[in-house]
Amino acid sequence: MELDRRLWTYGQLAAELEETNRFHELWDGELIMSPSPSFLHQKIVERLHDAMKSWVYPRKLGETATAPLDMVLSPRQTAQPDILFVAQDRRGIIGDHVDGPADLVAEVISPGSRRRDRIDKRDLYEQHGVREYWMIDPEAGTVEVLALEAQQFVLVGRWRSGEVAVSRLLAGFTVPVNRVLA
Repeated sequence: MELDRRLWTYGQLAAELEETNRFHELWDGELIMSPSPSFLHQKIVERLHDAMKSWVYPRKLGETATAPLDMVLSPRQTAQPDILFVAQDRRGIIGDHVDGPADLVAEVISPGSRRRDRIDKRDLYEQHGVREYWMIDPEAGTVEVLALEAQQFVLVGRWRSGEVAVSRLLAGFTVPVNRVLA
């Protein structure tokens, strides 16, 4: 089967391919498969997710998850954010996959994914109504948070080592940049 020459819908992909932990997304029906992330990338995801879980779950604010988990934005648009959060009142979109935009997504920027995360995914998440987008850039040593206002992302803040990143969506949730990038 020619996986890379076919345009897919999420339903076709789910019906015809076996479940896998391999990273894959659909972009306008094109199946994009990538190698697994680096060890550093995964440690950063783990640190931020641990911090987020310890804030979200005791307060019963919703659900968090990490990739690989499909977030289906349309039949031909599927992303697998590094971290996602779905608010309690929207938990109905969670099933075998997340059927619609999560409320918050976070991506760790790798050298090979810089354009994809900073431009392509930013535009995709903005277009589909993700309410808050975190970009963690180990190379630049920054954590950036964007919030959706009037259907456009605006910069909440860009924090560096020694500073504390702040969520607008999860009121009171903060995380030291050093803790995430350590």
